[in-house]
Amino acid sequence: MTEVMLDRLRGISIQDQVQTVKPEDQNLLREWQESGVRFAASGGRLEASYYTALEKLLACIVPMAGSEPILQEGGIYLGCWLESTGTINAELLSRLIPSVSKSTYLAFAAHQREDGLLPYKLTENGPSFRQIQLVTPLARSVWNHYQLHGKDRDFLKTMYKAMAHYDEWIASFRNTRETGCVEAFSTFDTGHDLSPRFWHVPDTPYMNDAAAYHPDSPVLPFLAPDLTANIYCQRIYLARMAEELGGSGADWRAKAESSLESLFRYCYDEEDMFFYDRDRNDELVKVQSDVLLRVMVCEVGDREWFDKLLRRYLLNTSKFFAKYPFTSMAMDDPRFDPFSSYNSWGGSSNFLSLIRAPHAFEYHHRYVELTWVLHPILSALSKAKRFAQALSPWTGEEGFTETYSPSILCLLDYVERLCGIMPVGSDQLWFTGLLPVDMDHGEEVAGNTAYSRTVNGLHYELVNTADRITIYREGSVHIEGPAGIRLVTDRSGHLEGVIGMSVRTIEGELIYQGNSLPIRIKGNEMQRYRGGGLKTERDIGIIYPSYR
Repeated sequence: MTEVMLDRLRGISIQDQVQTVKPEDQNLLREWQESGVRFAASGGRLEASYYTALEKLLACIVPMAGSEPILQEGGIYLGCWLESTGTINAELLSRLIPSVSKSTYLAFAAHQREDGLLPYKLTENGPSFRQIQLVTPLARSVWNHYQLHGKDRDFLKTMYKAMAHYDEWIASFRNTRETGCVEAFSTFDTGHDLSPRFWHVPDTPYMNDAAAYHPDSPVLPFLAPDLTANIYCQRIYLARMAEELGGSGADWRAKAESSLESLFRYCYDEEDMFFYDRDRNDELVKVQSDVLLRVMVCEVGDREWFDKLLRRYLLNTSKFFAKYPFTSMAMDDPRFDPFSSYNSWGGSSNFLSLIRAPHAFEYHHRYVELTWVLHPILSALSKAKRFAQALSPWTGEEGFTETYSPSILCLLDYVERLCGIMPVGSDQLWFTGLLPVDMDHGEEVAGNTAYSRTVNGLHYELVNTADRITIYREGSVHIEGPAGIRLVTDRSGHLEGVIGMSVRTIEGELIYQGNSLPIRIKGNEMQRYRGGGLKTERDIGIIYPSYR
């Protein structure tokens, strides 16, 4: 079966799978092909959905006002948004078509206003500065792109300068209550359309001025936990950039600690273990939304604390862990609205949440728990007729709009994390030996799978079957082992470690460099390869779903 899958993978022609439309598409496909990325499946509809996603992705990459092609949001959203397209979307695209990610990041810097404000979106009509609309930290996305692609110092300098200037603007105009928190002046500052979090709050800042909130509002400005966490994380990564560029990161780290202290002082409820906005009357806005996940994605807190939040909220089926997670509102809130047929953050599972979530789980080494999100979402996407903005948390049916780049990238990203070859940082590769689970009505999602990627001139292929993971390097078998593990190597394919990716303990034989190694590894356990053997480096156990 392994050889059959390998033949199927090698026989795939990207040109035959994807129809090009725009003049730019041929160059974009050429860059994709240079990455060596291909995906094959023996059954189900996931393979066909994968190449449909690639074709639809090309439709979301277009020049804007004479620029190089940049990523656009897609669907009804004509433009590039800082909260999504310019950050997390581009971060995922960086592993596939990096030139477009780079152009997208640089476009925001190029259109920065003289006072330091970055546009919240770019459109054919130019930049817009009406609101801030922050979610994923731009600095983290930029840093990851820099690490993945040869450490381009000119790129880093340009983006660092722009983000440092932006930090000054935020500190000057979004701290009117002098708490150190970043304030929300409107619903759209966080992109939380129709969320009960912002009921009775204007959608946009006062007079369309990002530095003003409506003076007659009984509740504004909010001390916003997600905006504050964003700037905390920004400052952590700006410290790294400053040091990388030969300076000191001390001032940035001091500012980051100040942001973190303000976040917990003003926005954290210890009894609920949840982050809430605090309004102008010093009242907490007690709406449990995906703000929690947004804060977690910003690398706030340690693993022990994250584990508690998993049990209480993120893996709780009465809170956010729906059949198709994660909901944008806690399901036990009477204001919860599960409908996904319109642009709403009042309950439905939004794809922007789904592509932001992996970083929070992987940052705390919760790899197995993340797979419980990957499986149902891939099952839903394999059947979808459109790439929508959201899906029903109950049925997995696609919701509002189509050809939406976050859902397109979600499919491509989740395949790579579950059963593909993923570059991580400047010198690491993850080969993951899992198969998509047939979650819905026993309908096959993919069967056996194969995936390829070229890294630093070396071509890798990965074949996954129900009981085996096999890695090929330059056409020859390189590493073999039992299914249910993730093999971690450097970019040359030298084995560095193994991670358990299943709730069950995986036992078997690992074959590497002609040697056979017995392996027994638990879920989330990390074993380091040294001196010809495997030794446990981390064993944190598993956090199981809860139902209270």
